[in-house]
Amino acid sequence: MATHWTLGCDAADPHGIAAFWAIALGYVAEPGYDDPDGASIVDPEGLGPAIGFLRVPEGKTAKNRMHIDIRVAGEPPWDMAEREQLIRAKAAELVTAGATTVREESYGEHLGHVVMLDPEGNEFCVA
Repeated sequence: MATHWTLGCDAADPHGIAAFWAIALGYVAEPGYDDPDGASIVDPEGLGPAIGFLRVPEGKTAKNRMHIDIRVAGEPPWDMAEREQLIRAKAAELVTAGATTVREESYGEHLGHVVMLDPEGNEFCVA
């Protein structure tokens, strides 16, 4: 049996960044969690890990050592044209929610993933 776990994250604005990641992942605010210096989001179906955000005084100063990859196309095998449309649509949605596009990476002739920054400058990929 796998161990249940929570991803803990530092943040300048825990509630703002939690709202962004809730949109990105289809999560919701954790019921009953009420802290002005922290926020927590959960998978509404109870399958994925919780993600907590705690306010810290220092800003982000270096590249992430770990990051989230959002896999919008599911598992292979893929229709590569459909997969590209899903990636581009999710990336555009996240730009509207406050993310920044850094670059696109290709796998040969096909779009592989889009590298992005969340509103606090943390790297992640949409694949």
